[in-house]
Amino acid sequence: MSQQIIEELLSKLSIEEKVKILVGIGDTTSSQLARVPGAAGQTHPIERLNIPGFVLADGPAGVRIENPACRTTAFPVEVMLASTWNPELVEQVGKAMGEEARICGVDVLLAPALNIHRHPLGGRNFEYFSEDPLLSGKIASAYVRGVQSAGVGACIKHFVGNEQETGRWGLDTYVSERALREIYLRPFEIAVKEAKPWSVMSAYNKINGVHCSENEWLLTRVLREEWGFDGFVMTDWGAGEDVARQINAGNDVIMPGGQDKLEQVLKAVNEGKIPIETIDRAVARVLSKLLGSAGYKSTPGKPDLEAHAKIAYEAAVEGMVLLKNQGALPIDRGKKIAFFGVGQILTVKGGMGSGHTHPPYVSTILDAARGRSLAIDEELAKKYAEALSTYKEELEIFYRDEPDKPSVSEDVVGEADIYASAQRNDLAVIVITRVSGEGWDLAPEDFYLRDDEKWLIDTVSEAYRRIGKPVVAILNIGTPIDVASWREKVDAILLAWQPGQEAGRAIIDTLLGLVNPSGKLPTTFPKTLGDVPSWTFGGEPADIPKSVTYEEDIYVGYRYYDTFGKEPAYEFGYGLSYTTFSYSDLSIEQDSEQVKVKFRVTNTGKMPGKEVAQVYVKPPKGKIDKPQKELKAFKKTRLLQPGEHQDIVLTIGYKDMASFNGKEWILEKGAYKILVGSSSRRIHLEGEFRLPEEKTFRN
Repeated sequence: MSQQIIEELLSKLSIEEKVKILVGIGDTTSSQLARVPGAAGQTHPIERLNIPGFVLADGPAGVRIENPACRTTAFPVEVMLASTWNPELVEQVGKAMGEEARICGVDVLLAPALNIHRHPLGGRNFEYFSEDPLLSGKIASAYVRGVQSAGVGACIKHFVGNEQETGRWGLDTYVSERALREIYLRPFEIAVKEAKPWSVMSAYNKINGVHCSENEWLLTRVLREEWGFDGFVMTDWGAGEDVARQINAGNDVIMPGGQDKLEQVLKAVNEGKIPIETIDRAVARVLSKLLGSAGYKSTPGKPDLEAHAKIAYEAAVEGMVLLKNQGALPIDRGKKIAFFGVGQILTVKGGMGSGHTHPPYVSTILDAARGRSLAIDEELAKKYAEALSTYKEELEIFYRDEPDKPSVSEDVVGEADIYASAQRNDLAVIVITRVSGEGWDLAPEDFYLRDDEKWLIDTVSEAYRRIGKPVVAILNIGTPIDVASWREKVDAILLAWQPGQEAGRAIIDTLLGLVNPSGKLPTTFPKTLGDVPSWTFGGEPADIPKSVTYEEDIYVGYRYYDTFGKEPAYEFGYGLSYTTFSYSDLSIEQDSEQVKVKFRVTNTGKMPGKEVAQVYVKPPKGKIDKPQKELKAFKKTRLLQPGEHQDIVLTIGYKDMASFNGKEWILEKGAYKILVGSSSRRIHLEGEFRLPEEKTFRN
């Protein structure tokens, strides 16, 4: 939208009308002003100037509108999208979401979320990408580009330091500026610079004593002046305390708004607490983006749900992570399979809260197995169906709406049933599920298996493996759980995350080898919660937390485990395949701005597959403490046939290897090792480059 048009509109708008553009209407379900009832929010329309009310909808895993008539695609959750390590595929997902948003009349999709996996108990980890800022930023950038290619905006969130749900309304996050800039701000910076999102959502919490939505340093100096962000900032729903401080700090839109917020902003303007120039600036930011939206101009229609379901399926199968396989997978189609666990029917498509979706269907594991005409143990399946028959209404809600999984113990079948099934089947598949969501964090008992889950794994393992029949575990979860205590009792573990509406088909096709798992972990699986460095998670005081201190500083996830020699259950970047790959021909070139890394990846196995090549940089010992290694580039290969290779070329800028010393970014002189591998601990090639002089960079 041209600056001239914006200036003309500003000259015609009254103070009251300008404020209405900056404050939401409140409840979109009941308001007569709502263009899309059930959307997350909307601004006020200014009808006399043909300025519509701009519609905002949740959407980390697909467009979410609380209206039974609006069914949209449920895509894999963000942690699973990150597990693909495939920005090109994620961009397709974003484009499909954007198209559905536009057709539904939505102007801004409130996604993606870029907070960091600081601790496995984070309630919204499923809705965030990774523990690593580079992977988060690159996948988020692809997501944003895809959404905005459809003519609607993306809103990256929650800016910043919103790594837990406990006490989130104003929790004070104490974190060093170095950790902020290198870990927590970094994914936002990458997305802002590479994808240019229309909007940023400021977080509920405080940063070092100041509400994020009232933080001028954060919203103006860093976001706009340093990074060049030219969009608008909106609050999280109900965030902050003072509307004048929010708008003066650079937070342009107050959500969800309502009459009381309108009056507060008008009063602040009339009392001189908000200069009219500041109001004009905020209105200009909003209109410059949203008047170009295709959402409010969209004519009624139906999205291509069939085509989008195929994209959801592709993203799901590429995000599957094979954690263990001792010859049990892939499964031969002729084998007789016994499915255990209520998750075969209660297959979890996604998480709860703003990240849930309303798809037209959900493919469950059991239905998908039948759809592939597998020889499943129907006697066992009948017992599970009967156990869940009293939950008919809850199941309908579970599949189509917010997935509040009915609480059903895993003792649906008895020991005699399990041992009898071992005599008539060739292998067992156990499904373990977890559901989490917005508004609360997980408890330690959610990380570890329940007693009934332990009993099921123990009993099935004993019954099948003692007679030479394999046991496969499927993890239908949104955040890491304990695997170290029981993984020796099974022959294979497939991490299926929460795969969206195509969950069952994606899982079954991966088990059968119709697709080759190529996902890699975007987050570390610790052996125990006691191994996690973020021990302050939850905050203080424990009963009603008011603050949390990021004592681990920059040592989040693999940066901690690899630097301090702590062995995880499964490391960052880890994931197996049904084929094998070799790495060769490493060469390293450097110039005044960057390092170029070249190498070859070859499929040395017997099945087509994709590999995720990861490049880490190990710094020399210097005056600034640094992690033992950090991810600095990655590339997922195309589908390589047996014997086929792909030559990879990746570049790493010097600034991207620098550390923040409190004033500027510094890259110290010395020898830097380039480590090329298939995970943070599986390094296949090693080389180095030398930096003869220290380099410094401004923000």
